Amino acid sequence: MKNILLIGNTLNEGTPRGQAVGFRLDSILKLVETRATSSRTTLMHFLCKSLAGKSPELLDFHEDLVSLEAASKLQLKALAEEQQAVVKGLEKVEQELTASETDGPVSDVFRKTLKEFLDDSGADVRALSALYADVGRSADAISLYFGEDPAKYPFEQVASTLLTFVGLFRKAHEENLKQIEAERKKALKEAEKEASQDRTPVKSKDGNVGSPRSPFK
Repeated sequence: MKNILLIGNTLNEGTPRGQAVGFRLDSILKLVETRATSSRTTLMHFLCKSLAGKSPELLDFHEDLVSLEAASKLQLKALAEEQQAVVKGLEKVEQELTASETDGPVSDVFRKTLKEFLDDSGADVRALSALYADVGRSADAISLYFGEDPAKYPFEQVASTLLTFVGLFRKAHEENLKQIEAERKKALKEAEKEASQDRTPVKSKDGNVGSPRSPFK
């Protein structure tokens, strides 16, 4: 993120936007939209090239985000609704137990069974509610870490943006490597062609074949 901010400030140097201290998270996806003049090279390619030269260890940052794809599929709102449904279901069972207390001995077995169920399930539901609360706090913390308001830029959007960025970054890096390899092969081919020309016998004006041209003359 620091390298992206540095690139942005460098491009905007001399303007009010050239001293930014941060940026919106979704701005990282716009790196593929800004291209060099008359070139397919984007800022994403430039970022990858810059990291390859200065901080090559950062090129594999995606390996630290192995759970990102799975996390991007989480739907916290749906989980919250399911958790609330479980809580309300348990509350209804508790109401049934309370109501059965006026039924007398005929409901003794029913009340006993229901109470045992509530004792076991109640602990599980409380643990589930505590776990969901922790997940919610962690999800909000991730949005805040990237400087976003969890209410406006929730965890699902953060995960989706990061996953898309990882894909675009890796694609740009692979294209850079292919370009480097193509340029290497081109330079090698040109060198071989030049060496072949240097070994070609030179004909004199009278048609006699002389020695090959020396590259040292």
